[in-house]
Amino acid sequence: MRYRELGRTGLTVSEIGFGAWGLGQGAWVGADDDSAVRALHRALDLGVNLIDTARAYDRSERVVGRALRELPGGGDGVYVATKVGPKIPVSLAPSGLDVMEVFPGAHLREGLETSLRELGRDHVDLLQLHTWEDEWTGRGDWLETVGALKEEGKIRFFGISVKDHQPENVLTVLRTGVLDAVQVIYNIFEQAPSEALLPACAEYGVGVIGRVALDEGALTGSIRTGVTFPEGDWRNWYFRDDRAALVERRVDALLADLGIGVDELPSVALRFALAGQAVSTVIVGMRSLANVERNAAVAETPPLTDGQLTLLAKHRWPKNFYN
Repeated sequence: MRYRELGRTGLTVSEIGFGAWGLGQGAWVGADDDSAVRALHRALDLGVNLIDTARAYDRSERVVGRALRELPGGGDGVYVATKVGPKIPVSLAPSGLDVMEVFPGAHLREGLETSLRELGRDHVDLLQLHTWEDEWTGRGDWLETVGALKEEGKIRFFGISVKDHQPENVLTVLRTGVLDAVQVIYNIFEQAPSEALLPACAEYGVGVIGRVALDEGALTGSIRTGVTFPEGDWRNWYFRDDRAALVERRVDALLADLGIGVDELPSVALRFALAGQAVSTVIVGMRSLANVERNAAVAETPPLTDGQLTLLAKHRWPKNFYN
């Protein structure tokens, strides 16, 4: 495994991090606690040292906590990041709401305390807001609460997980210097962060956690026309209607341009995300031992060449399947 600095935090994190949404057994159907723990243990054996979870990920924090407790030393040397979601009962709070409706300080504290109980830990290394509107900068009492939680030793660093496909919607708060890290969608199709966000993170010493590098499976080559998932799995919605066919055509063109087979695509996709300016780590969901080993093996492959990156830049595909 290769390692990088997480911005100015002083943390040295693995290039491949463990995205633990799929361990929650909610939106992603097919996991169970025992297999999830085995996958997480194998990832740590292979050098992964950053786990990203969230309050919103059903059982995920509890499973992560169990996996770490079963390790010698309780997972010493493993960094845990989690997220507090908005107070109001809506998905990724819409524009027009006041920050005190969404992230009052008391809600941040309550959410973190719940996360710590689920994780069985006395602190997390990184606490993130699970959405953001840049118009909230300088308003509300959330920042005072973040400062207090740091002083109390309950969190080490603070960041924001940027709203889906809105990388520009964090630039104002980032430039105030209050963020230690930003989490953002960045992949071969979604390249918008490279325009303003990634350069700003480099300028201000803010660590970047890339997410959705495999585009929920689209950039593994497994999404083909007619694909289905187990009943209740959210990917049936994400790839609904003609979306799987659209993905298939885009991926086939990408493979032809690169002159590679489909088995090589996940590695290329991860290496593309890791090539982004200021990117410290790329978190990947991996519930099976095979996927853990495949993704961790990226550390044994050379970075993409300038020529490959130039070619991949042409495959940008602005879309938002979350809508």
